[in-house]
Amino acid sequence: MAGRAGLSVEETRAYEIMDATTLRAWLGADEALRSLLGGSPQQWRVREVGDGNLNLVFLVDSSHGALCVKQALPYVRAAGPKWAMPAQRAFFEHAYYAAVAPHVGARIPRIHRFDPQRYCIVMECLAPHIILRRGLMAGQRYPASAAHIGEYIARASFFTSDWAGRFERRFDGIALFAANHPLVRITVDLVFTDPYCASARNRHTSPQLDATVAALRADAALKAGAARFGQKFITAPQALIHGDLHSGSVMVTDADTRVIDPEFAFYGPIGFDLGAYFGNLLLSWYSQPGHATAANDRRAYRDWILEQARELWLSFRACFGTLLETHAAGDAFPRAMFGRAEDAASLAAERARFLDSLFQDMLGFAACKMIRRIVGFAHVADFETIADAALRARCERGALAMARALLTRPQDFATLDAVLAQVPRMELA
Repeated sequence: MAGRAGLSVEETRAYEIMDATTLRAWLGADEALRSLLGGSPQQWRVREVGDGNLNLVFLVDSSHGALCVKQALPYVRAAGPKWAMPAQRAFFEHAYYAAVAPHVGARIPRIHRFDPQRYCIVMECLAPHIILRRGLMAGQRYPASAAHIGEYIARASFFTSDWAGRFERRFDGIALFAANHPLVRITVDLVFTDPYCASARNRHTSPQLDATVAALRADAALKAGAARFGQKFITAPQALIHGDLHSGSVMVTDADTRVIDPEFAFYGPIGFDLGAYFGNLLLSWYSQPGHATAANDRRAYRDWILEQARELWLSFRACFGTLLETHAAGDAFPRAMFGRAEDAASLAAERARFLDSLFQDMLGFAACKMIRRIVGFAHVADFETIADAALRARCERGALAMARALLTRPQDFATLDAVLAQVPRMELA
């Protein structure tokens, strides 16, 4: 029997939305966590800092240590209790961390505890890290971040795919994460459907973008392209994917990069995570005029962002390619079939073809993610913080033009150079 806001009756009895008082008591009752923080719970400083669409996020610190506590609400935070959403998504976030931890090392925060009744995850407090999106808006450079993310996606996806292991293991993973379908439904609706229809959840910069959005929703070729990638999203369980890997799901310093917030995790197409990150880099590029000042026109910074987009793909391809050479022991193209020296060229060609297909998937998914962030439900601060609506619309119009080109003219974008050369041209279109 379902309770209010997506919780069953039994879960409702056990579940409580945390605040500073209840959080101190809960953490204080755990000897290991209390030891990490040190001192008395009454001395701990508790701040709720969540700025996303779904969850509560608390930072708890003392003179001795600090922790981050994330609690899944039984509804979409950005919409309130009227939009119920199962808090069980915290289980899948924790399961994702556990699945990829052996393969990605310190690219995820250290997890200290998961409470399945309160749907709370207690994890390492990342400091002095900041959310990458905020750094990009401020014009900061993080030289290692794109390479780190490319390698992260390569390792997380390779080791949960049939390239690395037996299909039974992937099938077990598919079965486990299939129950995360409420979060997958959000992506299907908000990324691949709503932006192309009349939906009460949509919004855009109006009236400046009214004509552009009307043309987008009347563009049959564009909608067919988006629908094609929407179908691939739900029918290609290639590997365990993060499901929401954008610049707001990455925390950085000059030297370190961490991936957070994988509650959308499920078995899907590898190119989706690549596309989400690649698309958000392009959104950042198009937003930069809105953050420019008289002292800094951001032109050099835009060049740097495009180099980060390049580095993302090159680092992913290099890492995944190396793993294919050194760790491909699974059911995909099994080694036993290609044991002769004469087989090496054919196997190498098939692997290269697979990587080329991921490149095309990255571009298509990037386009869909760009469009949804401008004309759909959840927008990005890159554009939203541009106060001048006319300037904001100009930035957004360029990004929409680039996304449309990627979806409707994929034959023009066979190489990374072709993609990156087109980005500035779309700003002038």
